[in-house]
Amino acid sequence: MSYASPLEARMARKVTKAITDYNLIEDGDRVMVGLSGGKDSWALLQILDVLRQRAPITFSLIGVTVDSGYDGYRHDLISSTCEARGWEYRIVHTEIGEVIDDLLASDATPCSLCARLRRGVLYRLATEVGATKIALGHHLDDFIETLLLNLFFAGALKAMPARLVSDDARHVVVRPLVTVTEAEARQYAKESSLPIISCCCRACGDMSLQRQRVKRMIAELEIEHPEVKSSMIKALANVAPRHLLDRRLNPLPELRETAVREDVSPLRFISR
Repeated sequence: MSYASPLEARMARKVTKAITDYNLIEDGDRVMVGLSGGKDSWALLQILDVLRQRAPITFSLIGVTVDSGYDGYRHDLISSTCEARGWEYRIVHTEIGEVIDDLLASDATPCSLCARLRRGVLYRLATEVGATKIALGHHLDDFIETLLLNLFFAGALKAMPARLVSDDARHVVVRPLVTVTEAEARQYAKESSLPIISCCCRACGDMSLQRQRVKRMIAELEIEHPEVKSSMIKALANVAPRHLLDRRLNPLPELRETAVREDVSPLRFISR
């Protein structure tokens, strides 16, 4: 069975490597794909379905949509597309949009709160449908933009992991598109004739948001340094802890000596 296009072949190689490198999907998994109807989630479901038919392991897929309740959201088009392609699908209708409007000022950025609320719904749905993995459509651009957002505005050196176990250890979130660029995901969704659907949130696409400012900055850097995205994603897998200022990674000499004498972790002293 040949791939539909060179782009699909490239996507398949990247996603397969990510699955292997980070142990994202295992034999017997039931993978629940968060399907918003945007280009990234469509691209993820499509490429996982392609790989499912070729993989040496057996796993199943189910697309799940969390409807935030915004007027005009075309969840019916998502449903009909999944049905036409033979993809198992489920939707849950919520009032997340109304909750956000009530809690936040009109000039606030609701994206982070919305993401947390939707994640809670996804966790509940994963239990209901018997999913062993929750797959999200975050791509390479999302990883490096999150890194810069935390660096510039949150005072933290972190991004997001390709594989994340929930705090209660009941769910595993995976991000198979970690090395796929946003442009590749967009083109693949278009090439696959998948309908790109807006979430209808008034804040989405607002170029004044911090994430969009970071996105523009990276795009400007790419003009002079075309490999800047590749370099940044590699940096996330090439951390040098001894060259950072976090004392949990590099405890002060007196703390290290005390920890050795008492046979305890230096973290105990840092947290006091």
